[in-house]
Amino acid sequence: MTNAAIRDKLIAQLGKLPYDLQLRVVNFATSLIPKGITGKNLLKFERAIPADKLQLMSKSIEESCEKVDSSEW
Repeated sequence: MTNAAIRDKLIAQLGKLPYDLQLRVVNFATSLIPKGITGKNLLKFERAIPADKLQLMSKSIEESCEKVDSSEW
């Protein structure tokens, strides 16, 4: 089935529903759309943090994360 055929069938079926159910379909369809922005939009920030700072951040994460402090709780 082509995109146009799916769209036409959906519109035909949607027209048979009462307003409240049409609204539910719209809300459901909206919930299926991925939220946020694509990684492509983040490329403008590439190299915004100097490489030496990134290495320092990575080192800190490796040294500090996943460690359990038994006296913390």
